[in-house]
Amino acid sequence: MGYLTIDRKMSLIPPEVIAASNAKLMSAHLADYDALAVRLARENIDIEHMVDRLMTLQVGLPSWGMVSGGTRYARFPLPGEPNNIFEKIEDCSVVHQLTGLTPRVSIHLPWDKTDDYSELRQYAENLGIGFDAINSNTFQDQTGQARSYKYGSLSHSNAATREQAIQHNIDCIEAGKVLGSKALTVWIGDGSNFPGQNEFTDTLERYLESLKGVYAHLPNDWRLLIEHKIYEPAFYSTVVQDWGTSILCAQRLGEKAQCLVDLGHHAPNVNIEMIVARLAMFGKLGGFHFNDSKYGDDDLDSGSINPFQLFLVFNELISAERRAKGQFDPAYMMDQSHNVTDPIESLLNSARAIAGAYVKALIVDRDALKGYQEDNDVIMAHNCLRLSFETDVRPALAMARVRAGGAIDPIATYRASGYRNQKMKTRRLRSDLGGGIV
Repeated sequence: MGYLTIDRKMSLIPPEVIAASNAKLMSAHLADYDALAVRLARENIDIEHMVDRLMTLQVGLPSWGMVSGGTRYARFPLPGEPNNIFEKIEDCSVVHQLTGLTPRVSIHLPWDKTDDYSELRQYAENLGIGFDAINSNTFQDQTGQARSYKYGSLSHSNAATREQAIQHNIDCIEAGKVLGSKALTVWIGDGSNFPGQNEFTDTLERYLESLKGVYAHLPNDWRLLIEHKIYEPAFYSTVVQDWGTSILCAQRLGEKAQCLVDLGHHAPNVNIEMIVARLAMFGKLGGFHFNDSKYGDDDLDSGSINPFQLFLVFNELISAERRAKGQFDPAYMMDQSHNVTDPIESLLNSARAIAGAYVKALIVDRDALKGYQEDNDVIMAHNCLRLSFETDVRPALAMARVRAGGAIDPIATYRASGYRNQKMKTRRLRSDLGGGIV
C-alpha cells in the first residue's frame, strides 16, 4: 500500500513503566513461550517464523473509536477522553506503543477536520502514527451545510445535493493526500424507510454516477473502498445493502474500486467468511472493519462475541494470500463503539483478538486440510481448523509485543501508567450527552 514508515520520536507511556511491568512477568512468559514452541514443533511449525509473520501484521485504529460511543438514547462521556483529532492521535499512539500492531489511524471527516493537515501529519509522525483510509461522512448534516442529507446524499434525487456529497468526498481525498493516506472509504446511509419512498434502480444509478465523479479524482496509487450495510439508518431498503451490490459497483467503477467488509454489516447468521473468499477470488476484497456483533450492527469489541468466526475470516484471508502469491494486500482497520469501557482498553483487547485469530490461521496445516477435503473426510477437515483455533497462542502474541517494545500484559501496563488519570486532569470533559454512536 505504500504507507509511511514511522520512526517513533515521543512515547506517552514511559518506557520504564513498560519495562517494569514486563520484568514482573518475563520469567513466566518465557516459560510459556518455550512450551508453545515445543508444542508447535511437534507439528513442524517454527514459532519464530510465526512471530516474524505476526510482526508484519498492521491494523488501523478508528479515530472515532477513541471516544465513548453511545446508543440511540444516550452517551456517557468518559473523563479524560479526547476532544479533537490531536488528542485522539495521542490515545492511538498509546495503543500502538503497548501492542506494536496499530501504527496507523483511520480518520473520519468532517469529525476530525483541522485547519492544517500538514501539522496533523507531523504531530502524528512524532508519536509514531501514520494514516490509513480516510472515511467520508455524508450520513449526517453538519453545521452550516447548504443542503440536507435527510433523504440521501450520493443517491439523492436532487442533483445539487449529490454534488455537495461528491465535493465532500473529493475534499477528503485532498486531505488524505496531505496526510499520506492511500484510500478513501465511502459508506452512505442512503436508502428508504417505507415501500414506495424510492425507486430502487434510480437510487443505485445515481449513486454510481456520483461515485464516478469521486473516482475520477483518485490518485493513481489510491483505492476507493465501498462499504455496504444491510440496514440502518434506512430500515426498509439500503442503496448498497450487501456484498453483491458492492462488488457490482466496484466492477463498474474500475480497478481502483474495491469492497470493504464490516463484520457487523450483515444479516444475522450470514456466512461472512464465504463473502471474504468470494471477494478475494475476484480481486475486489479491499479491506475490513473489524468488530463483533450479537444482534445487528453492534460495533462490539473484536472477538468478544464470536471469536471462532473471526478465526474463520482470517483462515480465508491466509488462503487468499497463498493463492495470490504476494499480490494480496487488504487494509485492516477496527470499527468499534465503546459505550461502557475505556476505549483504549477495548482496543487493546481487540488488537489481541485480531492478532490471535491471525496466528491461529497461520498454523493451520493446509496440506493436511487439502487432503482431507479431497478425500471428503469431513470430521478431520473440520478438526484441522478446530485444533488450530483451540491452540493457546498467547505466548507468541506476547513475544511479538515485547520485541516491538510493547507490553506482555498491555491492559495491566496501561493501568499502571496512570495515563487516563493524567488526561482527566488536562482534558476538558466532553459535554455532549445526546444519543448517537459517536
